[in-house]
Amino acid sequence: MLLLALGTGKLFSQETTETKEGRLDFTANIQNNHLWRGLIITDKPVVMGNLSYALDAEKKWKIGIWGASALADDKDNTHYKEINYYVQYSDGRFYIGLWDLYNSRNINTAVAADDIFSYSQRRTAHIIDLRTQYTFGPSFPLNIEADIMLYGGANSGEVVLKDDGSYKKNKYSTYIQASYPVISGQKVNLNAFVGAGFALNDKHFLYGNRKNSFDIVNIGLKAGKTVKITDHYSLPVSMMAMWNPSNKFARIQLAATVF
Repeated sequence: MLLLALGTGKLFSQETTETKEGRLDFTANIQNNHLWRGLIITDKPVVMGNLSYALDAEKKWKIGIWGASALADDKDNTHYKEINYYVQYSDGRFYIGLWDLYNSRNINTAVAADDIFSYSQRRTAHIIDLRTQYTFGPSFPLNIEADIMLYGGANSGEVVLKDDGSYKKNKYSTYIQASYPVISGQKVNLNAFVGAGFALNDKHFLYGNRKNSFDIVNIGLKAGKTVKITDHYSLPVSMMAMWNPSNKFARIQLAATVF
């Protein structure tokens, strides 16, 4: 009886004690594929995780690790795995972040190093990506995004070499996007977006067909809602339709934020 009472007391204590919200957090997503800036990163189902730590009490400054892995091989028998590191600032309307991207799928060792610790100017597969966003006021909540690849990307064709194989330059592929909440404040909300790509230091860039110096690479709609599972748990879900006019393909994406 004493053990039963102690056990009951412990259970009661766990149920009534409120957990203090700290600066450390992580989230997990599942998706039927991974689409990014008009590119198909993988057509296989993906699990994604994001671990972040707020550097200030208002949680405007954060550092973190973002990672993802496909649940199966793609048709070329390669397996998508990615790990990224970032530092970012956001005040709700303005966002700026510096990301270090590393996708280990299908690294061509003839041009890039398959060593995650290699940051060689000529051969690193890492990409240092500067990301910015700004959302206008509530009366016109247009979101403008501009992202620039500042360093690396040998496996993605970002690094241009001289005839003797030495480093010549980076292309600085740039992605810009405008998105707008067509429907908001409803059970199902809808965003429309259009994105384009170009390079600051070359005729060709990453996101398109590598024939044009500027191209529309990402047009789409994204619908989202929250599904109530229990009184204490709800599941945010989304569906996105994406078209890349430059590469002439389209995809549907279904996603859920598990926690």
